[in-house]
Amino acid sequence: MEGLELTAFQIISAVGTARSCYIEAIQEAKKGNYEAAEQLIKDGDEAFVEGHDAHSGLLQKEAAGEGEHIGLLILHAEDQLMSAEGFKTIALEFIDVYKRFDAEKKEA
Repeated sequence: MEGLELTAFQIISAVGTARSCYIEAIQEAKKGNYEAAEQLIKDGDEAFVEGHDAHSGLLQKEAAGEGEHIGLLILHAEDQLMSAEGFKTIALEFIDVYKRFDAEKKEA
């Protein structure tokens, strides 16, 4: 496997890992483990950057006129990239909500 197909699988793998980290971060925050949640967000960000960088490389090749045929696999990879980005936003919001709930419990 090489070329565009390999890059698509690299993107899918990296951003899939990122999305899993973001979901796990929500689960840790739900348990009140905020340090673990924050570490999972960082881990997810590192994985996401790998996928994003691979995607950026494809865009640079396309801009240079070196693009290959865009097939369903690369579209799926881009969809997964956007999905992971959305999950990060949701995870950060959930973590914030859980922190607020815990703070209110302590005040009560």
